Amino acid sequence: MRIRSLRTAAALTGLSLALAACAGGSGVRRDTAYVARDVGTLYAAAKDRLDQRRFKEAAALFDEVERQHPYSVWARRAQLMGAFSYYLAGDYNESISSAQRFLSLHPGNKDAPYAYYLIAIDYYEQISDVTRDQKLTQQALDAMGELVRRYPNTPYSRDARLKLDLINDHLAGKEMEVGRFYQRRGQWLASTYRFRKVTEDYQTTTHTPEALMRLTESYLALGVREEAKKAAAVLGANYPGSKWYQRAYQLMQEHPVTGNS
Repeated sequence: MRIRSLRTAAALTGLSLALAACAGGSGVRRDTAYVARDVGTLYAAAKDRLDQRRFKEAAALFDEVERQHPYSVWARRAQLMGAFSYYLAGDYNESISSAQRFLSLHPGNKDAPYAYYLIAIDYYEQISDVTRDQKLTQQALDAMGELVRRYPNTPYSRDARLKLDLINDHLAGKEMEVGRFYQRRGQWLASTYRFRKVTEDYQTTTHTPEALMRLTESYLALGVREEAKKAAAVLGANYPGSKWYQRAYQLMQEHPVTGNS
């Protein structure tokens, strides 16, 4: 599922344009095969490919800048531009690798926040639907969280905070999908664990009202009416007008709490 936003693209492109402007705009076109070239010509050729939306060729040429001129200031720029080109080409693993290499060589560089952001976005772009393994979703969450911790006051972190909400909602959706699966099989303890995880770890997501109703169902099925009553009460206090509270209220009416339960 691709969830690239216009804001993401703008944030990524902003620095790429700043980096690319250093090339001088010579517009030289060369083959992507190995040819020893001066650094300015090689960088300009890479930028030219990027402008033509030939992203893989651009990435290969930016890599060549680093390979042929590893100690120049152009190599540092080319690492990030190469990572950005791989991102645009949809080669997220190569983009992550390039950005991580930049950070390992230049951890204190002023463009480090951009590199962290690019890594996070590479993972974010690969988030799949909730029926599949959520390893990449967790990696996106971790990468976004690291960016926010390291550089809380940058524009990249502001965008990352918005995406963290979406990622958490996605992870909560996965827990709900698994919990409902256990419910259908009558595995009430397992379903209870999943729904409680949503209410405890992802309580600000859109899935919380349903999770509380499902908890009410699961607790009633287990015969733990007091716990069901507590879940329904929390649901009623926080989401009194929701369809989930209406269902939970009906369930509690059908299974009244007795004095001995």
